[in-house]
Amino acid sequence: MTRDPDTQAWVIAIAGFLAMMGPVYWWAANVIWQDEDHAHGAIVLAVVVWLFWTLRHRLAAVERRPAPVLGGVLFGFGLVVYVLGRMFDISILEMACQIPIIAGGLLLLKGPAALRVAWFPVFYLIFMIPLPGVLVDAITGPLKQAISRIVVALLYGVGYPIAQQGIQIFIGQYQLLVADACSGLHSMFSLAALGTLFMYIMDRKSRLHNVIMLASIIPIAFISNICRVVILVLVTYHLGDAAGQGFLHGTAGFVLMGVALVIFFALDAVLARVIGRDRRQPDSKDPSP
Repeated sequence: MTRDPDTQAWVIAIAGFLAMMGPVYWWAANVIWQDEDHAHGAIVLAVVVWLFWTLRHRLAAVERRPAPVLGGVLFGFGLVVYVLGRMFDISILEMACQIPIIAGGLLLLKGPAALRVAWFPVFYLIFMIPLPGVLVDAITGPLKQAISRIVVALLYGVGYPIAQQGIQIFIGQYQLLVADACSGLHSMFSLAALGTLFMYIMDRKSRLHNVIMLASIIPIAFISNICRVVILVLVTYHLGDAAGQGFLHGTAGFVLMGVALVIFFALDAVLARVIGRDRRQPDSKDPSP
């Protein structure tokens, strides 16, 4: 019995990729994905697998026209990044290498048409890459300061005995420190992952719609994080420090993402109505004078 050469090539490529990345995934599942700030990495991996599975028939239908030069360069570059990441234990490189390796593999196996079909799952792998510590340190401080000021201003405006010193918030007899998790940086990254997936699935045709949705991710995450800190401050003030730092502290994280997604979905619905209503249909005609 003869076997399809394309099928054999895919099996070999997938087996080789899993042999290479399996130890990285195992390490991540037991280390960084256990951390709240990077837990979305496992979800991103599952989404990428699902996306490739849904595209399998379209990829199989692509006419085989390999691009050996560009594919070889990308694939070789990805291997170098992978080796450096493994040698020096740099998780950013270990995760980032997937993008050029998979892109190069698609070019070598099928050609540019296959990469055009699977561009989104390849791009989506960027959300598996941990944020660099230097970037986190540079952005987290100003974000915590801004959130502290806004929360104190809001609650002071409605009569709460609250004050601020740096990233410390004083309310009643309690003193709260706005931690790195409350800065909103990682929530912005997580919302960006969910938002871009939502936009890909919805497949809005309006470029203006998509640009507005992309631009809204950061302010929506920022507003949602303000809601989270407000909830924690109020819980601490009314129910005590144990409640603020206990179960309700973790619950506030779910509230944060829930608020962000509700705002994001609502904005999408509004834009679909407004932009859709304003856009002229191809077969529409101007009314007679």
